[in-house]
Amino acid sequence: MSPKEQQVQDRLLWLADIEEIKQLKARYALACDNEYDPAALADLFTEDAVWDGDFMGRAETREGIRAFFTVASTIVAFAVHGVSNPLIEVAGDTAKGRWYLHQPMVLKGDGSCFWFCAQYEDDYVRTSNGWKFQHVRVKPRAFTPFEKGFGKVLMADLPG
Repeated sequence: MSPKEQQVQDRLLWLADIEEIKQLKARYALACDNEYDPAALADLFTEDAVWDGDFMGRAETREGIRAFFTVASTIVAFAVHGVSNPLIEVAGDTAKGRWYLHQPMVLKGDGSCFWFCAQYEDDYVRTSNGWKFQHVRVKPRAFTPFEKGFGKVLMADLPG
């Protein structure tokens, strides 16, 4: 293979990797919006993965993540995970990604509604079954009761 052909091959692999990671994140958002489907979510992670949701909690290992989202589905009645603005850096069989999250949500029980805004910082690894999450970090920016209006309560404004 000529150097030019190798460059084209490398570029195509890079583009394919980025697209597969975008599809992974889209499947994550869909599983979250499908009542935090614990089986579908767990399948997106490596066996030794970590999901760190800041004030929402933390789960380690694929089975821990499955258990965490089994509980989440009993708390959140409805959510829409709008993820956008991906910045993905691929380095061989690992990658890092940053995303924005815009999430209107309704809690079960009292039906309270919130605007949740955050950033995701993700680590990915290529496995024999494609790209998987190794570590997902949720970096909250705002968690505002719906009736107060969008962005009226920033994370820095919350007690604790």
